[in-house]
Amino acid sequence: MTACSNPDLVTAIREQILHSREQRISFADYMAAALYHPQQGYYARGAKLGASGDFVTSSHLSADFGELLAEQFIEVWRFLGCPKRFDLVEMGAGQGILAVDILRYIKRNKPDFFEAITYTIIEKSAVLRQQQRKIQGANLSWKTWDDLAAESLEGCLFSNELVDAFPVHRLQRKQGQWRECYVSWDEAIGFQETLGPLSTPALATYFEQVGVNPEELPDGYTTEVNLAALSWLETLARKLKRGYVITIDYGYEAQRYYHPQRSQGTLQCYRQHRHHDDPYGFVGEQDITAHVDFTALQRQGDRCGLDYEGFTPQALFLMALGLGDRLAALGQGNQAATAADIVRVMQRREVLHGLFDPQGLGGFGVLVQSKGLEADRPPLKGLTTPRMS
Repeated sequence: MTACSNPDLVTAIREQILHSREQRISFADYMAAALYHPQQGYYARGAKLGASGDFVTSSHLSADFGELLAEQFIEVWRFLGCPKRFDLVEMGAGQGILAVDILRYIKRNKPDFFEAITYTIIEKSAVLRQQQRKIQGANLSWKTWDDLAAESLEGCLFSNELVDAFPVHRLQRKQGQWRECYVSWDEAIGFQETLGPLSTPALATYFEQVGVNPEELPDGYTTEVNLAALSWLETLARKLKRGYVITIDYGYEAQRYYHPQRSQGTLQCYRQHRHHDDPYGFVGEQDITAHVDFTALQRQGDRCGLDYEGFTPQALFLMALGLGDRLAALGQGNQAATAADIVRVMQRREVLHGLFDPQGLGGFGVLVQSKGLEADRPPLKGLTTPRMS
């Protein structure tokens, strides 16, 4: 079970289990340690991102993703009345690639907006924060949520592939009741799963909150619940005074997420661009994720004072922001183009198609919420379906 794992991390989690009251911890606690242990966790040691790592995000494909997001931020700034200070908060900035693309584009195309931006990064990993230090030329800072006062932010808070890596509780339906998955330690086997009572009452009420009837789920049905995402959204809603929250990730609305046929949940592990469903191998050497329940985020936002603006696939979001125009421009190339030019155009076309491929990145969800804005405002450009020619 622990082959090719980080032995120091395995030891740390083993000790956590053996010193717990019942010598077991929830899967959420296990996942939190595997990813975020302060010294040995996957993200604490610097997640392996990009083509040479374990997985890529939209920002790794090209600068287009960041530039199209920048177009959305420009519109948000205008909606807020072009304030002299605009808080742009990126939560979980990875290697900083997206921030570089966003800021470079805004500086080149909207310098007055660039001067108004206070760019804040919320990042747990010290190693990733160090990689992000390459970002230059902006009023830039790294903070924790504790550093920010309540209702101190006016602008836009956004994340890209962050919530999927929050620790999740794993539940299984047994004889009409939910049982929670716990992780224990066996000296001969290593980490092993056991079922027990729910670790918190919040798990019992979760499905009612998202409008799912557990009675419709078959015996043995296994799934995840991301309570950490609810706490996260509550925190950022408290810090935001006026503006937007944009959450981009892979996932579903609740009725699709908890469909009876999705009987094994959505938990996935990523290593060297391959995915599998064993979270107990390669401990500390692989990413562990679960799809996002966007209905839960929407309804948590409702409870925390955020207004629902819309939910759309990333493909439509980016098309509305100009991705289609970029693709069309590639088809209007110079007739005298060299072979090398043609190859570059074909490669770029392939990258842009990757951003709206419904079976890949284009199928990601984009949830937009707001706070403190006028009720009669128009929708954001990214939420309007582009006209098809």
